[in-house]
Amino acid sequence: MTDLVYVLRDVRVSRVSGAARFDLVVGGLAIDRGEMVALIGPSGSGKSTLLDLLSMVSVPAHAEQFLFAPDIGRAIDVGALLAAADGGGNRLAHLRRDGIGYVLQTGGLLPFLSVRRNIGLSRALRGDALEPMVTEIARALGVAEHLHKYPASLSVGERQRVAIARALAHRPAVVLADEPTAALDPSNAANVMDRFVMFAREAGATLVVASHDHTRVAALGFRCVSPVLSTEGTAVTARFDG
Repeated sequence: MTDLVYVLRDVRVSRVSGAARFDLVVGGLAIDRGEMVALIGPSGSGKSTLLDLLSMVSVPAHAEQFLFAPDIGRAIDVGALLAAADGGGNRLAHLRRDGIGYVLQTGGLLPFLSVRRNIGLSRALRGDALEPMVTEIARALGVAEHLHKYPASLSVGERQRVAIARALAHRPAVVLADEPTAALDPSNAANVMDRFVMFAREAGATLVVASHDHTRVAALGFRCVSPVLSTEGTAVTARFDG
């Protein structure tokens, strides 16, 4: 998988809530290194579940093949790690820390850390120096003037830009984002998304974004992947192929 960062084949995740059941089925999904992929679909269609799977925080019930290649020539068998007696333990934690950045819908900033330290958190966890990268990425995303502030004093759009900066600061191979502009007005959403894509491209990161806005992400050059949904009684199945 020289030019691929993810290869998933027949990977399944199941979630049960009361009498309701949700099954995510990834029949076959391959993502090229440096590609931009948008997961398109309504709420409840499995987009966030698939992002959790790609970030390796969700454990599949079954995985015929689940490979992750953070670097060219180094493919990790995630399925085998998850199936190990210890669930992959430290190896999966290190893969997530070093190879993946994740932007949550709500930003997920730590309120007791300054903007500078929030952005630098992904680097600090690796033992990397914060500067000059933190200031550089803060400037690129338009939040450099807020580095000394705390999240509570920022607008929603500023907090999302800080969250994006944190996800990119350690130069991960992959950046995942769950509706990163859903809480913003259309003007702010377009601005934040444009900056996000620009910096991800400059960093050479593979970008996987969950979105409702097919028109916007298609215009930015994303490959759009949508689930096929089926319902049987109280069970819903979302199948992704792409």
